[in-house]
Amino acid sequence: MILRGNTFSKILEMETGITVVTPNEIVEEGKYKVAYMLHGLCGRNGDLADYTMLPAFANDYNIIFIMLEVARSFYTDMKYGLKYFSYITEELPMICKSIFNISSKREDTIIMGASMGGYGALKCALSKPEQYGYCCAFSSACLYLKEGLDMQRLYGHTEEFKQTYGEQTVNDFYAAFGPELEWSSKYEIMDLAKKINHKETKPIIYATCGTKDFMREFNIRFKKDMSMLDFDFTFEEWEGAHDWYFFNESIRKALQHVSLK
Repeated sequence: MILRGNTFSKILEMETGITVVTPNEIVEEGKYKVAYMLHGLCGRNGDLADYTMLPAFANDYNIIFIMLEVARSFYTDMKYGLKYFSYITEELPMICKSIFNISSKREDTIIMGASMGGYGALKCALSKPEQYGYCCAFSSACLYLKEGLDMQRLYGHTEEFKQTYGEQTVNDFYAAFGPELEWSSKYEIMDLAKKINHKETKPIIYATCGTKDFMREFNIRFKKDMSMLDFDFTFEEWEGAHDWYFFNESIRKALQHVSLK
C-alpha cells in the first residue's frame, strides 16, 4: 500500500508532505519495523516510492517506509528557514506512531537516505543514538561539512564557485547556516561519531558509494575514518553512479544487512 498526503507539523507551523509505503500483509501480533527515508537535495517525499522498488521491499522485509519532506535544508534547524531536524527526530516519530502500527523499539527503527539524505540519516542517528538502531547512508554528501563551509566562505562570491556547485546550492547553505556560514560540531558527522564512540548504545551503520560517483572520494575517506572508531560499520562499493539504479540496489543491500542482525 502506498499512502500520499500531508500532515500538520507544530514545529514547522505548516502542513508538510508525507508518503508511506506499507506491506500488503497485515501483522496480527506485534508491530512493524519502520524505516524513515530521507530524500536528496533535489528531491521530495515521494521520490523513493516512485523511483525504487520500495513497495516490493516493504513486502519482502515486512517493514513500513516513511518518507518526509525537508526541501533543500540539509536536515538542519535552519538559520533562515524551518526547523527540519527537530521535526524529523522529535515530532514526526510521534505522529507516525500515533497512526501506524510501528514499533517504538530502537532495534526496529532504521533511518536511511541518499546524497543529502545520507548526510541527514547519519546526522540523525549519531545525534540521537538512543532512537535509531540502524543507519543506512548512500553516496552521502557533506561528510566533511566544515571544509565545505570554509571553502564557500573563501570562494562563494566567485562566479567559478557558483558555476561549479550551483548558485542555488550556495544560497541553500546561507539559508541553512547563516550569512557567516556558522559551523558547529553538531553538524559534523565525524565529530558526532567520536562523541558517542565509547558509548554502549550506538547505531549500526551501513554505507555505500558507487565507483563512478562524484562523491566517492569523500565517502572513501569517511570509510577510513570510521574504521578507526568502535562502531559496527560496514561500507560497500560497486560499479555505479549517483543515480536511482545505484540507490535502489543500495536499499536492497541495506535491508539484507539489517535483516541479518
